[in-house]
Amino acid sequence: MTDRRNTDRRSQAWFGAQGRSGMLYRSWMRNQGFGHEVFDGRPVIGIATSASELAPCNAHLTRVAEAVKRGVWQAGGLPLQFPTMATGETLMRPTAMLYRNLMAMEVEELIRANPLDGVVLLSGCDKTTPAMLMGAASVDLPAVMVTGGPMLNGKFRGQDVGSGTHVWKFEEDLKTGRMTEEECFFAEGCMARSNGHCMTMGTASTMACVAEALGMQLPGSAAWPAVDSRRMETAQAAGRRVVDMVEEDLRPSRILTREAFENAVRVNAAIGGSTNAVIHLTALAGRVGVELDLDDFDRLVREVPTLVNLMPSGTYLMEDFCYAGGLPAVMAELLGGGLLHGGPVTVTGRTVAENTDGAERFGSDVITPLDTPFQPAGTGIAVLRGNLCPDGAVLKQSAASPHLLTHRGPARVFDSPEAYHAVADDPDLDVDENTVIVIRNAGPKGYPGMPEVSNVPLPAKLLKAGVTDMVRVCDGRMSGTGYGTVVLHVAPEAAVGGPFALVRDGDPVVLDVPARSLRLDVDDAELARRRQEWTPPADRYTGGYTWLYTQHVEQADRGADFGFLRGGRGHEVPRDSH
Repeated sequence: MTDRRNTDRRSQAWFGAQGRSGMLYRSWMRNQGFGHEVFDGRPVIGIATSASELAPCNAHLTRVAEAVKRGVWQAGGLPLQFPTMATGETLMRPTAMLYRNLMAMEVEELIRANPLDGVVLLSGCDKTTPAMLMGAASVDLPAVMVTGGPMLNGKFRGQDVGSGTHVWKFEEDLKTGRMTEEECFFAEGCMARSNGHCMTMGTASTMACVAEALGMQLPGSAAWPAVDSRRMETAQAAGRRVVDMVEEDLRPSRILTREAFENAVRVNAAIGGSTNAVIHLTALAGRVGVELDLDDFDRLVREVPTLVNLMPSGTYLMEDFCYAGGLPAVMAELLGGGLLHGGPVTVTGRTVAENTDGAERFGSDVITPLDTPFQPAGTGIAVLRGNLCPDGAVLKQSAASPHLLTHRGPARVFDSPEAYHAVADDPDLDVDENTVIVIRNAGPKGYPGMPEVSNVPLPAKLLKAGVTDMVRVCDGRMSGTGYGTVVLHVAPEAAVGGPFALVRDGDPVVLDVPARSLRLDVDDAELARRRQEWTPPADRYTGGYTWLYTQHVEQADRGADFGFLRGGRGHEVPRDSH
């Protein structure tokens, strides 16, 4: 084993200190049973774990951390595990997105404040992955992401069922009488039958794949199921690798380049990934000073077909994706077609092209070849502009109904998601299949936190009549497991006075996805008159984190990060107070 002792390491400002300071740092660490020899200048590796029973997707990460520790010890480092908060979308109210920035701040400060030379980031649920990447990028110490892996495929009545995606389907079946309450209750346990995050191509799976596409996660590691032994092998390998990265001084700033972000945007299109990747990638790019405009998410993907046939856009689930070759197979297809940059360096120390060389695709149903794709080029995320969303809005074409991509209909406006849900089952609700359901005040500042409420269920009376989709427009987000013709992330949001605040019942809304347009067919003079009548909502918060959030959160097109967190702050060792 290589001698990795180095008295110039960052951690030696603590453990190599002379006199009282060094004695304090070393002696208190030794109450955990460490011998004096571990403070000899070897790399100190932090294992940041978001394990929590309040975040079911992350509950198993304590076991994953043990595998990482084995790898760090094998490579001659000193592993030190520490907890971070866990932003689990399944339980947190009003939304986990409200706390993504708080978690990113915590991760950043914990890494900077402690005697660490590198870090392994253990995440699971969809906000924990970008939060950890954002925090680590702002410190810029060598870092490897290890996601916790998807659950095993759900099984119900002889068919595969997907987390999230089948929640919406079962809800519709319940409303239309196709399922009973008892059957739904039984299906709950069939849907989530192992540790891990959503096994659909929801946001958790998307962000795991995006982390791998960016080069921040070991090749192939995004897709191994949480309970597969190879998930632990991957974690152990990450522990070994991060020690080498410290020696090589391989930092996120070398990996997270403009080309790496372009690769991630294109990979997201190819896998039929979540629209939430737009928000998270934009925020992460802001942390490392990479210019990533909202329009990049449209321009870069127009030539990229959807290759992965997974729910919610397709048929299969992450377990199938893993066994079909996982993300390396997808990236190899894209590289072969000239749709990815092969040169960016990754956490392996090798390039994207080197990592995917020899990657195989098994079968043609789950991961389709580039020449006969699951969906043709141009079915990725569309970025819309118009007088209703001057700063942009997004729509996931692969999960939408083709006949609704060009649509004109009267608006039915609801000033909150709760206002819609209160009347959604009313048989006398004044809507038909042409109505455009408008849900507002669900943006970053307005809700607050920009919850996943945009794909509201269709009105019960239309479901019973056989209507399966309607155009819905919202300044909030949609779960990556959701589907439908839903326009999201309308910016500026209603709560800050965007044109979305001026829509009224009956106004004609015109959606033209091929033309990338979303507009209100109301003349400018009338909109100006309404603007004069509009008054901003009163601030609901006078203190605490939520006040901080509402005062400093940026709009969706900027990634909904805090403006004061843009750019990195480095890893300079804090001053010694002892």
